Amino acid sequence: MSDAHAAAGPRMATKAAPPRRVGGEANEEAVRDEPAVGLVVTGIGTVGADGFDFRTALGRHGYKYLPAASQYFLAAAKRALAQAGPDALAAVGPEERGAAVGTNSAAVALHHTMDRTVTATGAGDLSPVTAPYFSINLFGSRLATEHDLKGFNLTFTSPRIAGLEALQTGQRALATGRARRLLAGATEETLPEGEPGADTSEAGAVALVLEPEPAARSRGVAVLGRVGVRSFFLPPKVAASAEGAERAAALLRDALDALGHRPDRPLAVTAVLDGSPVGEALAAALDEKALGGWTLAGEPERVPAGAGALEPVARVAVALGAPDGHPHAVVTAAAEGNAAVCLVTPGAAVCLVPPGAQLNAASGAEASAMPDAPAGGEASAGGEQPMSGRRRASDR
Repeated sequence: MSDAHAAAGPRMATKAAPPRRVGGEANEEAVRDEPAVGLVVTGIGTVGADGFDFRTALGRHGYKYLPAASQYFLAAAKRALAQAGPDALAAVGPEERGAAVGTNSAAVALHHTMDRTVTATGAGDLSPVTAPYFSINLFGSRLATEHDLKGFNLTFTSPRIAGLEALQTGQRALATGRARRLLAGATEETLPEGEPGADTSEAGAVALVLEPEPAARSRGVAVLGRVGVRSFFLPPKVAASAEGAERAAALLRDALDALGHRPDRPLAVTAVLDGSPVGEALAAALDEKALGGWTLAGEPERVPAGAGALEPVARVAVALGAPDGHPHAVVTAAAEGNAAVCLVTPGAAVCLVPPGAQLNAASGAEASAMPDAPAGGEASAGGEQPMSGRRRASDR
């Protein structure tokens, strides 16, 4: 396999129900009434760490001992579901609801605390309430319990792109009949002082609700848009070479083409990148000349990447509310070579694009549902607007 086609396989911990046979009795109604393609975003929830109080956001009882990252994502999901409407999940059974969350640093602070306890007084002094969260895939378990999500429950940890991978794989699971509703996003907790990247820590969460467009229309809720994600791998050595920008541009063109974007259609771009060779190669690729004449709607916006996977998803939430209706690409990458692009089609523009044109053209394992971007007035029910999600360790 060539470097240009090498894929960064999703690093995920899986806690899911066995796959159901497409075409079986349980799926016949879903296939008839809610095609797997045409997924749309109907709810967006964002939560920032500054000023966050779990008692206000979630309730006074039952959340005190949850890790902060779990509290953030629960609160973001609550806001997203409030915007999507009370029947967003109730319209389908528990086995037809799935969740996918991405994170890089949700467990780091907790692991540090556990390490200090074990080395100081012994493992017997670990808290039985928090000890289970040594496993990263448990950070979404409370979400699945509270909302009866039995279709699948996935956790992704790939550097920086984990949140976008959650969207990508969650949609792919819906496209293959694993579920009919999806809660997906990212959550992060502040890194401890002295940890690499602590000065650009992210803390907070973003959650999106996705469902088939016919279901949203029948419920009478606003379609916020569509989002489609394509992930790929740019080897750091290739990125640092003289051909780095050219290779990055080719990968971006392939990703956008697979997501159904037409080169002659104006595309707004937000790039969440660091100063690594991979980040610089992708930044250099983001102009019309490098992209082979693709039409950009203005200069790409470059956002300094933080130490986590939250910022790219937060930028997707912002793009979903864009008033101009332009398709919007959110591009991100990590120094390790993991990269992803999310094509956002705001709600006002959804009806202008034939559903078949937005099918992910990838084959087999890379096939996913069409771009599902959101657009709409408020980014989340209950209040907070999409945020960068980042706060410095000194602000804790």
